[in-house]
Amino acid sequence: MKTVLCYGDSLTWGYDAAGPGRHHYEDRWTSVLQKELGDGVSVIAEGLNGRTTAFDDSLAATDRNGARLLPTILGTHAPLDLVVIMLGANDMKPWIHGNPLAAKQGMARLVSIVRAYDHGMGYPAPGILLVSPPVVSRTANAEFKEMFAGGDAASKELAPLYAALADEVGCGFFDAGSVAETTPLDGVHLDAENTRAIGHAIAPIVRVMLEL
Repeated sequence: MKTVLCYGDSLTWGYDAAGPGRHHYEDRWTSVLQKELGDGVSVIAEGLNGRTTAFDDSLAATDRNGARLLPTILGTHAPLDLVVIMLGANDMKPWIHGNPLAAKQGMARLVSIVRAYDHGMGYPAPGILLVSPPVVSRTANAEFKEMFAGGDAASKELAPLYAALADEVGCGFFDAGSVAETTPLDGVHLDAENTRAIGHAIAPIVRVMLEL
């Protein structure tokens, strides 16, 4: 049995802007990935609304700092064969950072955490697949428009920055924006069709990385 940890934010949790609410289990990209890979692989969906790569956001009761939580989550689900990380959209919030380079540096920190973590009992460090989120789009939703002000331009830089990082550190890379678009309902989240598309598209990459 191979184990894949999908570490992300609301796009991995399955936030549905149309509700608002949560997408049905079968529509979440992690569930689609599980179905594509079959019974020989366990896909763990570890998504948290508002999670950043490595920055604090105290506006919620949960700890949204992805770097601070990752070691505990790695220990919870060990041993792992692959960690898929799709984060960075929330880093685009002006009060978080609003800078795509900061998101790249945050992702680099997450890679270093996965590789430096003592997975115990002789287990090797898992492989890593970096995923850039779909580009933030323009929206008439006043709250999200201000929440992600400038995010449409800044988030366009995430894919090339993450691709370069993946080359630098020897990770896999996938641009989720190549198959999915954010909904104009809030400019950030995905409808059911687009979140399913990510699961279908990532599946063959995961198969290769797991040597299935």
